Amino acid sequence: MPRLRYLAVLVSIGTCAPAALAAQFQTLETGDVRLVLTSPLQAYLVPQVIGSFENALQFHRRLFDYTPRGRIDVLLHDLWHYGNAGASPLPENHVTVGIEPYGHDYESAPAQERMTSSLNHELAHIVTTDKATASDRFYRALFFGKVTPSADAPLSMLYGYLTTPRWYAPRWYLEGIAVYLETWMNGGVGRAIGPYDEMVFRTLVRDSARIYDVVGLESEGTTIDFQVGTNSYLYGTRFVSYLALRYGDDSLLAWFNRSAGSRRYFSSQFRHVYGRSLEAEWSRWTLWERAWQDTNLAAIRRHPTTGARALSNRALGAVSRAYYDSSTRTLYLAVRYPGQVGHLVSLDVASGKLRNLREVMGAAGQYVTALAFDPSSRTLFYTTNNPNWRHLVSLNLTTGHAETLIRDARIGDLAFNPRDSSLWGVRHDNGFSTLVRIARPWRAWHQIRTLPYGRDLFDLDIAPDGSTLIGSMSDVSGSERLVSMDIAGLVAGTDTSPPRDLFDFGNWSPANFVFSPDGRSLYGSSYYSGVSNIFRYDLATSDIAPLSNAETGFFKPVPLAGRTDSLVVFRYSARGFIPSLIANQAVDSVSAIRFLGHEIAARRPEVQSWMVPPAARATTDSLTTRTGPYRALGQIKLDNAYPVVEGYQDANGGSTVAGGVRLNVSDRIGTTALDVTASYSGGALGTSQRLHLRANVRSWNWHVAAALNPADFYDLFGPTKTSRKGYSLALERSGNLVFDEPRQLWYSLQVAGYGGLATLPEYQGVLAPFERLVSFSGSLEYTSLRRSLGAVDDELGTTWSLALRGNEVSGLLYPRASLEVAKGVLLPLDHASLWFRAAAGAALSDNRTSPFANFFFGGFGNNWVDHRDIQQFRATASFPGIDINSVGGADFAKAQLQWVLPPLRFRRVGIPSCYLRWADLSLFTTGLITDMRDTALRRTLVGAGAQLDIRLITLSHLESTVSTGFAVAAERGGPPHSQFMFSFKIM
Repeated sequence: MPRLRYLAVLVSIGTCAPAALAAQFQTLETGDVRLVLTSPLQAYLVPQVIGSFENALQFHRRLFDYTPRGRIDVLLHDLWHYGNAGASPLPENHVTVGIEPYGHDYESAPAQERMTSSLNHELAHIVTTDKATASDRFYRALFFGKVTPSADAPLSMLYGYLTTPRWYAPRWYLEGIAVYLETWMNGGVGRAIGPYDEMVFRTLVRDSARIYDVVGLESEGTTIDFQVGTNSYLYGTRFVSYLALRYGDDSLLAWFNRSAGSRRYFSSQFRHVYGRSLEAEWSRWTLWERAWQDTNLAAIRRHPTTGARALSNRALGAVSRAYYDSSTRTLYLAVRYPGQVGHLVSLDVASGKLRNLREVMGAAGQYVTALAFDPSSRTLFYTTNNPNWRHLVSLNLTTGHAETLIRDARIGDLAFNPRDSSLWGVRHDNGFSTLVRIARPWRAWHQIRTLPYGRDLFDLDIAPDGSTLIGSMSDVSGSERLVSMDIAGLVAGTDTSPPRDLFDFGNWSPANFVFSPDGRSLYGSSYYSGVSNIFRYDLATSDIAPLSNAETGFFKPVPLAGRTDSLVVFRYSARGFIPSLIANQAVDSVSAIRFLGHEIAARRPEVQSWMVPPAARATTDSLTTRTGPYRALGQIKLDNAYPVVEGYQDANGGSTVAGGVRLNVSDRIGTTALDVTASYSGGALGTSQRLHLRANVRSWNWHVAAALNPADFYDLFGPTKTSRKGYSLALERSGNLVFDEPRQLWYSLQVAGYGGLATLPEYQGVLAPFERLVSFSGSLEYTSLRRSLGAVDDELGTTWSLALRGNEVSGLLYPRASLEVAKGVLLPLDHASLWFRAAAGAALSDNRTSPFANFFFGGFGNNWVDHRDIQQFRATASFPGIDINSVGGADFAKAQLQWVLPPLRFRRVGIPSCYLRWADLSLFTTGLITDMRDTALRRTLVGAGAQLDIRLITLSHLESTVSTGFAVAAERGGPPHSQFMFSFKIM
């Protein structure tokens, strides 16, 4: 799982789960694990999780000679529609597990019992990134723990590498070994013996497409490919498996094992183990891969392959289930491909014309959305917010009207019953799958049957006469079956028997089986032969027959009413799925292929002994040392402490160097944190300004900040200064009023006191006429921002913020109000967008000349070395072309138009430890009017400029950005001014 997604879980819990929900958190501790449940309803999973954890940890202990220092924290949550998990060694060893069933799309990640699979995988991450040598332990002792890189203190990047060097590796490296080990720990069920993985590389070879090199994979392959992050799993697993087959498991494990004498950086350790560079061996692998897949293609071609006529002149990326409307000869489906956001689309079968119908908010993964179709009312039913708690939405194709029917429905795998116009689906909640029925007008769901833990029902369809429901069913043994149920008995509650098995596919999933228009047959796909082919199941005879012998793979068949000779299928290609027509007739033979994983099991038989035993549920009580509510304050611990360098403004406007130390403290799951920074500077500063202190306390929705002459590292570089003379204490309460990704409505309330001021807290270039003030603020901020696959930034959406701020000085109150809005649209040119931003504000007091009642503008806003948003010119207080804070007024109106050009991707510029990823150019023009109510003070300015941003990756995943900009500004009645900007964003 991506590191950022792991952090997002903690952020989501911290911002969406205030104290009332936090009180539900429960903890259970053994000698090795601290398990945190975010709901008491998750208690039934404790024996399975503890047993799976202990088995996995014992396995990794033996394999890597690893003993963790202290307990590993495992957090269970229910925030996602499908199960997932993540791990991080920083600042302590953490694992987070989403408890819902795994997704089944294309069988791209086969697994058995999901708690066992998740912990087998995630503990591999912990072991390979946390295990330390003597030098690592020295630095951990020196810095009082492992250091998490912080943009506030950029030297922490170096400290982090010294304490946890193997964390600084590309994602394919981390996922490759975790998937490899997980597969064998699961008894050979996993991606290392995955038919999807074989299909991906077989297709690349068949189509003479690019197999990315070790740099190109990270710079381009995981960003512009329709599979994006999945490529890290695909390439990582494949390369690791190749190494195991060619050189054996001992060498492979030595590459990942941080043992005595090993090298810090992952690629240096590769050369140390294998005697050649990583790039050289990667090239060897790609040559081997092409030969391997040529052999598989030859095996497939021993029998006639199935021809497929494309219905579209472009690949559609990821696709949902599709429906055919015979009255208009149109296919309806959802698509998601690089360059554009996910959409419901219509595809004219005759002409191949594709038309966007409506954006799918919160499109996800390879399935995009759950989709159902009512042809009588011409209504599409689909889901939004798909990665999380799905909403059910309807779209009337005649009127174009869309309506949200059920919020937080958590229902997918939709099917429409034409008999009574009901919707059926599968609801995921608290780790269980529940078959539900949604009666017209589709405002509430009704529970039909909840399946036992570990059993999942998916890919539903309903017979044309509304009598029978079919679906695919999996269980913890890995068995996959096509099943049917009587709808009348389910609705009446009289049918309580298990679903009737139609066909047992063994370990291969029956995918997307649907009824023929006459209801006599079922059509679906399966990797039954190792290649995803289309199968027809005869309901009368129970016979199943293959209809294709595919070279790549066919999926999601759509029978055509009135055309019994053809089927629509979706053919896998390197650019995504292509809707195609194939003949609706049985083929004589379907060819089998060889699996790399099977070859490893035969030639490296030791992997067959790596299977871990089933979780021993009876041992939980004997292992438990403590249970009770999770109390964040009781789990507080020093994470790390390290030296820092900062800058502080001197009397001449420059910066004085200060040296000091930063301490970081937090609870075990990151809901409460404290950081304290103290530094000291000499030089010409007065005694009262030499000590610099900053402290921040964050707990759930609360933030307390205190400072004395606060300094800042970035004040050493460039024109923007945030350090201030004086002292301050601030209290802030913030949180979400709406959290419905991508829509969020955020509130913030703050009160702060300042003393000993020389300049205003908000504006560095404005002198403070009084030393003391009390400020308050309240704001509402709405965002609904989206980006397409392969984007480098948000490309469309809406934001607005409304703020009320005030300063109280010597008994006088200076309130101000402001409004900011932004709207972005995605242009037909992929990854090109147009943004319009506007802002307005006004002082609400009679004294409009005081600096406490004014707004100030000027400058790009970027420092020479920085850590904030790279495009500071978008901020309201910025105005490129004039000096910082050089224009002010008691009221203002500002507008900006920005054109973002498509980014330039770098396929290979650099080495694995340092390479360029993209370059992005923005053109903008800005207008500003201040003091509109006073013609004598009024100022009117216009400006235009450009900014070029170049993304640089260092140590495999630390993102830095080099930015250059130029702007020209002119004021009515005055000469033009120009400004050049250079900035290096460290993180």
